[in-house]
Amino acid sequence: MTIRRSAAAASAVALGLLALSACSKPTPLATVTVGKGSVNTEAACYNNGKPLTSDILQSCLAKAPTHTVKVRQTDTVHLGVDPAIAKNGWLIVGDSTQKTNIIKDTYRSFSGQSLFVDQSTGQSSSSIVMNVVESAGDNSGALGVWKFKMELQS
Repeated sequence: MTIRRSAAAASAVALGLLALSACSKPTPLATVTVGKGSVNTEAACYNNGKPLTSDILQSCLAKAPTHTVKVRQTDTVHLGVDPAIAKNGWLIVGDSTQKTNIIKDTYRSFSGQSLFVDQSTGQSSSSIVMNVVESAGDNSGALGVWKFKMELQS
């Protein structure tokens, strides 16, 4: 092997290691499936498994979601999370109202109609922002938030 080839090979290895060290681990995913279509997203807010401060959590809940899912009242909506999220527990906050208690499973199904009805007032809307909030456990806050906009389709 010539000196040039050796130098080129060593440079390629060094660049490869540098590129790998610059990669960050992706956040866990949340997925919504309606009919044959699925949409998944990484966390809108995530602190590598450490609790979010209340200010960051409130700011995150106020952010606009990047994905919109069309749902008919007769559809069944399936929401799935990575096992790492399920291990800690998660809940759904629709707009600003908590829709579920802590869930420890990797998925949950809902009727399309139930997502758009406010449980406290009974009023329905044509769209909601569905926030999947990973619990930090022991009422110590949240570890992450995943967001979907759900639109009622006629």
